[in-house]
Amino acid sequence: MDHATSLEQALHAARALVLADLVAGEVAEADVVSLVEDSVTHRRWWVEQWPEGVDYLAGLVAQDVQDALLEKYGRWPLCPVCSHGDPHALDVEPELGPDPHWVCGKAGVKVAAVGGLGAVFGPGGGGR
Repeated sequence: MDHATSLEQALHAARALVLADLVAGEVAEADVVSLVEDSVTHRRWWVEQWPEGVDYLAGLVAQDVQDALLEKYGRWPLCPVCSHGDPHALDVEPELGPDPHWVCGKAGVKVAAVGGLGAVFGPGGGGR
């Protein structure tokens, strides 16, 4: 498989994983999906400059969308683990690495892989 094909597959996979989490959190509206597309466009350029970073795309797109949502709408996804105190968002870890997960920094636990929030939120969604 050539580099261009593997790059496109990685970008499509990152897009699909983040969209799955947005759907699980019931926030996959048109303007939010546009934030995903903006991130994918930016990350396409980024990974063309640093091809070794292809395995990091899903986590980076998730972080980009999370940051953009914070600026426009507030925290996302909200932590489903902590039921007390102020609502807080999950973090993506590792910040720059393969196999990204949503984690609760306060409780110190992995909640789900990026793309796997549907199993956590279940029917009816949540996370906003």
